[in-house]
Amino acid sequence: MAFTELEIREAEDAVHTAASAEDMFRLGLIYSTDMEDRGPNFIEAHKWFSLAAMLGNLPAKSYREELKHEMSATDLTLAQRAARGWMAENRASLAA
Repeated sequence: MAFTELEIREAEDAVHTAASAEDMFRLGLIYSTDMEDRGPNFIEAHKWFSLAAMLGNLPAKSYREELKHEMSATDLTLAQRAARGWMAENRASLAA
């Protein structure tokens, strides 16, 4: 299932507006699948699954675990840094 740029933008807007675990999980799903025939982006997918898992989304934990077996150590490090960076930048919206 391919997602369009519009679907990706809508999901990202939802996360920046409300920062819910469900929206983060949806972004993880979007990035882990085919995006307009460009293939998956495992770094972004892992980032969003990690953030969703931190907010208590149990399926996100399993998806993140599966995904890390598909990633290089470098990509895994990049994904973890991206998740930490997002958390640092968006701490206020998570507290709300």
